[in-house]
Amino acid sequence: MKRYVLIVVATLTLLLGLPAGIFAQGDSATEKEVRDALEKYRTALMQRDAAALKQIWADDYTFINGAGEILTKDQRLANLDSGATSLDTITIGGDLKVRVYGDAAVSTSRATLKGQYSGKPVSGDYQSMLVWVKKPAGWQLVANQVTPITGKP
Repeated sequence: MKRYVLIVVATLTLLLGLPAGIFAQGDSATEKEVRDALEKYRTALMQRDAAALKQIWADDYTFINGAGEILTKDQRLANLDSGATSLDTITIGGDLKVRVYGDAAVSTSRATLKGQYSGKPVSGDYQSMLVWVKKPAGWQLVANQVTPITGKP
């Protein structure tokens, strides 16, 4: 029993002594890859580039828009094709954070949007969260959500 307690204490001491970011850490090159993928995504949305978006969105992609509607890749592509989704401007805030977890990453930031999602006007500031997975062809978006910022920051 003493040996077990000693092992637990030693393990906790080692873990508590590690830098906090070690469990969610990516090297700067990997973080840059995700930031580049985000910029490619932003540009493809504004240009309504369906071919690029088909590659960026994973087949099982899920989107939750500012109205709380859940959309699949096929639904988003149909909205893009019909013109129901068209974003004139997407500005990513300077608060962009990217956290890498092996072959997955989460990016969060404030985003200013102007245009429409699913035929509904959008304009203003949103909190945005995107979940990325590294596939053989590069980083793909598996899920994202935008939430309107209604209160003061």
